Amino acid sequence: MSAPDASWDRYKEHVRFWPSAGLSVDTSRMRFDDGLWDRMAAPMAEAFDAMAALEGGAIANPDEKRMVGHYWLRAPELSPTAEIREAITATRASVLAFARDVHGGVIRPESAPIFRNVLVVGIGGSALGPQLASSALGSSDDRMKMFFFDNTDPDGFDRVLGALGDGLKETLTVVISKSGGTKETRNGMLEAKEAYRRAGLSFGAHAVAVTGEGSELHGVAKAEKWIAAFPMWDWVGGRTSQFSAVGLLPAALQGIDTAALLAGAREADVLGRNRDPKNNPAALLALMWHFAGDGRGKKNMVILPYKDRLELTSRYLQQLVMESLGKQKDLAGRDVHQGLTVYGNKGSTDQHAFVQQLRDGPNDFFVTFIRVLQERRNMAPGIEVEPGVTSSDYLEGFLLGTRQALFENGRGSLLITLDDLSPRSLGVLLAVFERAVGLYASLIGINAYHQPGVEAGKKAAARVIDLQGKLMRVLREAKGRSLHVEQITDLCGGGADPETVWHLLERLSRNPGRGVEKVPGAAGFEATFRCK
Repeated sequence: MSAPDASWDRYKEHVRFWPSAGLSVDTSRMRFDDGLWDRMAAPMAEAFDAMAALEGGAIANPDEKRMVGHYWLRAPELSPTAEIREAITATRASVLAFARDVHGGVIRPESAPIFRNVLVVGIGGSALGPQLASSALGSSDDRMKMFFFDNTDPDGFDRVLGALGDGLKETLTVVISKSGGTKETRNGMLEAKEAYRRAGLSFGAHAVAVTGEGSELHGVAKAEKWIAAFPMWDWVGGRTSQFSAVGLLPAALQGIDTAALLAGAREADVLGRNRDPKNNPAALLALMWHFAGDGRGKKNMVILPYKDRLELTSRYLQQLVMESLGKQKDLAGRDVHQGLTVYGNKGSTDQHAFVQQLRDGPNDFFVTFIRVLQERRNMAPGIEVEPGVTSSDYLEGFLLGTRQALFENGRGSLLITLDDLSPRSLGVLLAVFERAVGLYASLIGINAYHQPGVEAGKKAAARVIDLQGKLMRVLREAKGRSLHVEQITDLCGGGADPETVWHLLERLSRNPGRGVEKVPGAAGFEATFRCK
């Protein structure tokens, strides 16, 4: 197919506006022909049917026999049971009441007049959504300052605790884990707990849980008399949990308008139920993803928001898209190795980073530009950096110029435009992507709502931890004798491999207090190790 004309007429034909949502999507720079709509009409109709069944309460994850109901979070009246409707409504109310009591000093720390900071402990969807919302919507007027433990890196813990400093006594810690068994979150909780202990403070008097009813974390919170616990439900996955207590509680504590966030998502869902793909923003995205990668994920999706506040968008979408769509098997059990790779940064930073490769390197991607029309939150006029030109004019110039330069070199792009960046518009944006993922999964015949690869990684990590325990026992039983890696591996028994043993010993011996010593003078793989 010859390159389509990127003329004004093509733009007018392929841009869609939804004024009620403050949103537009321009597909005119994707190189599809007009026959695309006819070719994809039947698959798209099936995808709409599958989405309707999902929203109606169909079992979406046969492995776990559970529904997937993140759409009900912003429209509880559509949920399939009265019990779910009441749970959503009650949780919303309790989140808002709790935030009001914290802000008003009704709920207060044990040795300070008021909570001023929030430390969120979570990983994956339990951190990425709250982090994106905090960064996108925060300001100097926030009711509380936000901090995050989102890994199991001890240096990262120390860095955050160092930033909190004396303010730890004014810090409310929110621990988020559905099962309570996620090791990274468990580790962060224990590190936070120890920090409070060293400061002479009771962790329970400063802690809140967001977790499943009866989970391991729920039991800990109850036993240690934490301030409160909010629910996570098995029908909400972590990567689609921003509109549950996972995202609403941190946002409400920060002072973000959660009602507007939910209203935006609800509006996006209404638009997303339109069965005409040309007038449905989520369906347009799903169709363009399918077209760009030939339904096989052959091209990467580069996310380029031209707004500093949206810098974390690519990280958030990496989990939402890649964890949902990266699957070995299709619904029929066949090996398909599907996926859609996501990466990105922000504009115009990328003018000085990887745009050079995007223009002149492998044509293995399509770009999703995200544009925000409102320049400043306070609507104040900007200074002129040149006569008649503001810094925002340059930002727009870099976006439109980069898009044109890519198009001229045969590289496709989508343009998502938001009127402003507000709680409502962020709700719209996230909900559009959530639904696009679900529709695209139906188009390529995979289950977006389970993640065996994640579980495999957790099991592999558990085996490494088990091996570390074995090698430490071997060294202790050696009673100070130095052993080579191969000797230690043999003594660890079946399942041990020398490379992993080497990596573990290398790190343990480098850190005082871990009880392992690298024998002085030993070099390279001839090194020996012993217990101190």
